[in-house]
Amino acid sequence: MKHPQVKTDAYKANGYKDREDYLNGLADDKGYDRMTVGMIADMLGPSEDFDGLISGLDDFDWED
Repeated sequence: MKHPQVKTDAYKANGYKDREDYLNGLADDKGYDRMTVGMIADMLGPSEDFDGLISGLDDFDWED
């Protein structure tokens, strides 16, 4: 999931190598399914990684 228009500076400033590392870390830290995090992140786009994505994941019904 490379997005050339997004600089990795924001990810590095938050301790991650790149967007993929950030999304994997987010899933691990919160105990979310990585595939679901990736799908939601792709729908919202990289500009929402540190705001809308977090809100969307918090609002997502993780129960089966």
